[in-house]
Amino acid sequence: MPSATPAPLPVLQNIATRLRIESIRATTEAGNGHPTTCCSAADIMAALFFGEMRYDAANPQHTHADRLVMSKGHAAPLLYAAWAEAGYLKREDLLTLRLFTSDLEGHPTPRLPFVDVATGSLGQGLAAGVGIALNARRIGSDYRTYVLQGDGETAEGSVWEAASLAQFYALDNLVGITDVNALGQSRGTQFEHDLDTMAGRWRAFGWHTILIDGHDIAAIQAALAEARATTGRPTMILARTLKGKGVSFAEGLPNWHGKPFKKGDEADRAIAELEAQLVPGAAGVPAIPAPSRPADPAVVPGAMAPPAYTKGEEVATREAYGTALAKLGAADPRVVALDADVKNSTFSDRFEAKFPERFYQNFIAEQAMVGAAMGLASRGAIPFPSTFAAFLSRAADFIRMAAISGLNIKLAGSHAGVSIGEDGPSQMALEDLAMMSAEPNLTVLYPCDAVSTERLIAAAAAEPGPVYIRTSRPKTPVIYDNAEAFPVGGCKVLHETAADTVTLIGAGVTVFEALKARDLLKAQGVSARVVDLYSVQPVDAATLTRCGRETGRLITVEDHYAVGGLGDAVARAVAPAGITVTRLAVREIPRSGRPEELLEKYGISAEHIVRAALDR
Repeated sequence: MPSATPAPLPVLQNIATRLRIESIRATTEAGNGHPTTCCSAADIMAALFFGEMRYDAANPQHTHADRLVMSKGHAAPLLYAAWAEAGYLKREDLLTLRLFTSDLEGHPTPRLPFVDVATGSLGQGLAAGVGIALNARRIGSDYRTYVLQGDGETAEGSVWEAASLAQFYALDNLVGITDVNALGQSRGTQFEHDLDTMAGRWRAFGWHTILIDGHDIAAIQAALAEARATTGRPTMILARTLKGKGVSFAEGLPNWHGKPFKKGDEADRAIAELEAQLVPGAAGVPAIPAPSRPADPAVVPGAMAPPAYTKGEEVATREAYGTALAKLGAADPRVVALDADVKNSTFSDRFEAKFPERFYQNFIAEQAMVGAAMGLASRGAIPFPSTFAAFLSRAADFIRMAAISGLNIKLAGSHAGVSIGEDGPSQMALEDLAMMSAEPNLTVLYPCDAVSTERLIAAAAAEPGPVYIRTSRPKTPVIYDNAEAFPVGGCKVLHETAADTVTLIGAGVTVFEALKARDLLKAQGVSARVVDLYSVQPVDAATLTRCGRETGRLITVEDHYAVGGLGDAVARAVAPAGITVTRLAVREIPRSGRPEELLEKYGISAEHIVRAALDR
């Protein structure tokens, strides 16, 4: 709970004024930034950060500290100024804003330990806040989560996905604060200062909603206290503010978005006006209440139970994913699973059956699911959000921001490629490898059988940072021994002789097409090498280059569009050696049909591989 002795209003008012001044100084020195949006939220930040939240200013990552997500990430200078007021940053550090040599970036990223998730792509903070609030329940903590968002970003549908999810989970430890300054980048916001209409929306989503003057610190404090006393549902505080508050020539006026005050008369005048608003004799910062208990020790996971399959057994990799996830959950209490109403197709329901308290249903809201996973990951959980791979594209921007954040999130996409069959192209992920591989720090794994799936799920959990696991709908035979290891960045050479004149490279279902093609080629006197490229990113360049040099030809075959998938990964890997790659891939929008028909029609069947191998 906050300190029993509330901070005197003049002290908080002066903190708010200093936050405005430091935000202006920082953006003026940088020559760019958003000082006016910092000014609108300064009173909110002062009351929240120095009159409500419990945290350890020397240890921003404390397990049980209250969390603040700055969803309106362009107000980053305000966040940095608050941490300087708290003593974590030096005031002179603020003048390094946006410099290449500084971690005080234009929008917050977790390069800074007091930032849980990168923000700035608007509409994402509330979903992350949902995950952070769910994590408090996971670890039995009473920390509270606050999300400061702008009124403009509430036009994003992802905000309302998150709002619905927070209501479903009755997250009374989650408080949203909307800075309703009525001005967007190019014009007034959708509802400007019509707080009643905005309140009707939040109430319709089941949130306790409070309307206040966002420049009345006493009213802000009272709203925060009311939120703290509210049980059974989240709270949204709608705070009416003025952009550029405190600076007469910018206050409430358009055309100031993203414009710093110019050095010299403009900035000097703004700062002078603010300094004149300081209350004499109300200096310093109030004591910040400590978290409720000491930080938790690090969790040491146990060993995941090994695979237990029989060679030749037919098991879909999506099914093996569900089995592996349940095993992983038994070995590591940090593992959680998230679903978007397809748990009985991805088989994540096997995790739910064993660990219902660590399973989070998000319904058909992929953005909210990935956003919540981001929040959970930021607080120490290892989340596995899974859905059809095609639908992860709905959350592409969230995935991009998870990669920027370097979060330990493990995405799983099932039903990939034309091999899903009759459901048709709307359900066929054929661009997911390209989307995921475009993020340079995102590991991409693509198992072909049940054993490799289980091993790669364990590897994904141990891998730091974001991972994508692609699984398939069709049943495929188990080809690996249960003890086989699958290190990230590796591949498996399944068949190899000194007489090989071509290397066939597949992943997932196309591994089996390549194996069939090898047998067909052998009957025609051609010896082919076969590689299972289960790690698409990072890729085993050394083995691929060796195979290219030894056999003279590389042919990739993938259940994916031609751009950005397996073929491109191999081509990039072997290009320094001067080796070219023949790429078989889906090259047109597919249609419904039986899997074997579609593999043949779209050029990735064993017969097509044979023709490519014989075509010199």
